[in-house]
Amino acid sequence: MKVDVVLAWPRMARSRALTLPDGATVATALAAFGPIDAEIAGYAVFGIRATEDTVLRDGDRLELLRALTLDPKDARRRRAAKPAAR
Repeated sequence: MKVDVVLAWPRMARSRALTLPDGATVATALAAFGPIDAEIAGYAVFGIRATEDTVLRDGDRLELLRALTLDPKDARRRRAAKPAAR
């Protein structure tokens, strides 16, 4: 089966198409992807949270997620506090 593994961050992007055996998990895909020189906060398959035990299917896109740098609620409060640009 074929799976795309994607790591896309502000200043770094890597993508690799992998051929894995049927029944492969996220952990299997990570091992086949190779070393990752960044801290991974989680995983998602087409935007839906996954764990290392999640079984992948043919055509899946495994996304490697980074930690949030700012709480989304705080970011919205900061934007709302700024005067509107005219």
